[in-house]
Amino acid sequence: MTGHTTARQRLTAELLDALRTDGGVRVVTGEPGCGRTTFLDHAARLFRAGPVRHLRADQAHELDATLRTATAAGPVLLCVDDAHLWDAPARATLARTAARIRGTGVRAALLVTVPDHRRVAPELADLPVLRLGPLTPADAALLVRDAADEAVDPAVREELITAAEGNPALLLALVRSLSPAQLSGRRALPPSLVTGEVLAEVAGDRLPDDPGGLPLTTAAAARATGEEDADDELVLRACPCAIDEPLPDLLTRGEGRLRFRSALMLRAVYATAPPGHRRAAHLALAEAATEPDGLLPLLHRSWATTGPAPAVAASLTRAVTDPACTAPPALRRRALTRAADLTPDGAERARCHLAAAQQALLAGHTADALRLLEQARGRSAPAPVRGGAELLRGAVLLADGPVEDARESFLLAADLLPPPAAARATLAAADAAWSAGDPTACLSALAPTRTPSTLPLAEACVRVPRSGTPTASGAPAARTGAAAPRTASTPPTSPPPNGTMPTNPVPDGDPSRDHRDGLRAVLLARFDLAAAPLRRVVDNGLRGSDPDHLLRSAAAALMLGDVTSARRAGARALAAARTSGSAALEPRALEYLAYAELRAGRHQLARTHAEEGLRTAARAGQRNTAAHHHAVLALAASIEGEADLVAEHAEAALRTARRHGLAQAAALAHWAAARADLGAGRPREAAQRLGPLVLPGARRGHFAVWMLAVPCFVEATASAGRPQHAAAVVESFALWAACGADPQAPSQLLRCRALLAAPDTADELYRRALDRHDDTAGDFERARTELLYGKWLRRRRRLREARTRLEEARLGFERCGARLWAQQAAAELRAGGAAPAAAPAASPGAGDLARLTPQQLRIARYVAEGATNREVALSLSVSTRTVDYHLRNVFATLGLRSRVELVRLVEQEEKTGARL
Repeated sequence: MTGHTTARQRLTAELLDALRTDGGVRVVTGEPGCGRTTFLDHAARLFRAGPVRHLRADQAHELDATLRTATAAGPVLLCVDDAHLWDAPARATLARTAARIRGTGVRAALLVTVPDHRRVAPELADLPVLRLGPLTPADAALLVRDAADEAVDPAVREELITAAEGNPALLLALVRSLSPAQLSGRRALPPSLVTGEVLAEVAGDRLPDDPGGLPLTTAAAARATGEEDADDELVLRACPCAIDEPLPDLLTRGEGRLRFRSALMLRAVYATAPPGHRRAAHLALAEAATEPDGLLPLLHRSWATTGPAPAVAASLTRAVTDPACTAPPALRRRALTRAADLTPDGAERARCHLAAAQQALLAGHTADALRLLEQARGRSAPAPVRGGAELLRGAVLLADGPVEDARESFLLAADLLPPPAAARATLAAADAAWSAGDPTACLSALAPTRTPSTLPLAEACVRVPRSGTPTASGAPAARTGAAAPRTASTPPTSPPPNGTMPTNPVPDGDPSRDHRDGLRAVLLARFDLAAAPLRRVVDNGLRGSDPDHLLRSAAAALMLGDVTSARRAGARALAAARTSGSAALEPRALEYLAYAELRAGRHQLARTHAEEGLRTAARAGQRNTAAHHHAVLALAASIEGEADLVAEHAEAALRTARRHGLAQAAALAHWAAARADLGAGRPREAAQRLGPLVLPGARRGHFAVWMLAVPCFVEATASAGRPQHAAAVVESFALWAACGADPQAPSQLLRCRALLAAPDTADELYRRALDRHDDTAGDFERARTELLYGKWLRRRRRLREARTRLEEARLGFERCGARLWAQQAAAELRAGGAAPAAAPAASPGAGDLARLTPQQLRIARYVAEGATNREVALSLSVSTRTVDYHLRNVFATLGLRSRVELVRLVEQEEKTGARL
């Protein structure tokens, strides 16, 4: 299994580093096929400090002598594979050796592997554990490449990786199960990749001898819900003979739930059981249910049925559409898919597949949704169903695919759907054009000839020229960039009210007239007419709990510049999405929260939301949404002066933006990189980055974002001695400030005018800008104005006034974590003959962590809690290489030599009350 060596070698290197500092013993475990033996081989190859000894059970009596002999010459690595196969006396000897290594500081490391699908032997139960997780998609792709004799079609590779769920042995077995023609994409894949035969090959003799009983009943119950465990009482009612029997090793019990120790064994037990035994288990579970007419018992009964069963299919569909049904989207998807399997009518089957795809998308299973959509788009399906499939496919592509392809799907849906749904499709097409940065296509989709019933929340601020024809102006949208996320009127994917599902799964219903009127007023730059209806949209949305309505409420609030209401609506939308199990809406809600916090100047809170949003977007398969979260993280890092993070997140956003045509995410990423240059005192480089983004021409950035970068561009050009390059864009920025939707814009405009003004007027403009800052929140923007004003005063030898402004700037930057900007202010203070005010003296030995950057602090805390570099990277949504880089700097800054010393320092400062 060479394809996943890179990630495992990194993990092994981190482990060996930890073994040298905190006890030297680890029990390496994981589910069958996870690569424990391969991991042990990597550790042996990477261990350079001394000899390596591989021990068998019959060598247990030699452990003490081996340890004495080896450690006399230097450190030794002892490797024991499959220790669960050792007999009890041998395991006891192994446990004593482990205790000796851990307790006496013997110069040795001990790695022991055991599987996790059975109980850990009591002799080894108290040893530190390292659990091998699933392969990353990148490492799984490498493994497929190495295992196949010829090139594998990318779509086939994705199917294999998804089906294997990160298990290396299962992935290899799947590759072997396909023919070369299937691997290359020349022939269709089988209906089911993970068959009982494949799972039996991977699980081997670990499967129970009894194909029924408690393990199969538990697996059947878990399969129905899609969860990793099952209700203990329900399973025992369905399998009463197991009540007085010991719990099989494969299972564990806790908090009223039964769980397989290994997810792969759950799949294998169910898939390898005889069909009759599976049907019997499902029927027993249905009869044991306390609500026999509920969706879950009906689903169990459907699996006990063979052949076409239209009556059972109809019962499942009725249960899903029942207003009293509270089932999560994943369970609804399973029920609708099963209904499609049992339906002999082609049109009805297509409708069930479309509805199931909608629920799969809600549950965050994008690949599953696309597979179901392919079955709903056949020529035999009615036109409204094919139109609904195109509408939903466009929504999938808008979140995770080329947005121009999404627009074409939406326009095709508009041609196939009846008028109300067709209007929704054209609105979605406008959203896709918005994401692509194509104002012509966006306005075309919203043209009166299409008679849309509402306008998308991805609105542009437009001018009406003397001819009376609306055209896109230089003023950007009120809810983009730092103001708000991309769009809010994509095809709804949340469950309809009360959990009902319309006969045509394309959601009906238009936004309120207030919403429509407010947006149209925004498009015509009539904010005087937009305020009242948009305020009603905000208030009405906050009175409900529908996540789509709450997201529209957040968008309207951001257009009004009401960040407080936007945060409330975004937080409630997030809570509603989580409560309803709508995994597809979580990344969007977190995006709203992140942008709202950025808009409020709370960059670290924005960072927290974006880090979580990045993880949820990855789980939901929304790479486009992830790109916007990367852009937010780049913008936040540009405030804190962390150049490596800015570069990493900006490049991540740009990778997806280039592949999928995301002009808005690309513009935000470039802006973040330029702002990092400006914070680091490189105005010429910042101006060069921002010039193509803000100046007129074919390369200008997204029409809804570029204006937000104008204040940075003006500052960069003025600081670089080229203020004449910014004069034209300042006048365009004045149009944007006049819209009234961005509370920061008026003060930013005055600051820009001051940077370009003659000395006799600049002083007054700076003062007016600071007065306007008093009306808005956000330390960062005010501190930037204070810094620029302080620089201006110092250069005119008004040193006392300059010191006041520069000290205010330094304190403001420190409050919002803008370290490099604070250093700029401190440098200006020193240049003016004054030292920055000293920080309060710390107690002896305390406060060392205050010398770290915010990201270094976060990493130090995670490491002190025992996390590996890989775990830290996953928690912070960065690469392992970035964590390595920061951790080296932490050790260098604090003068530490090991993780143990870092743990001690963190514990000491926590005890003394030092702030992390």
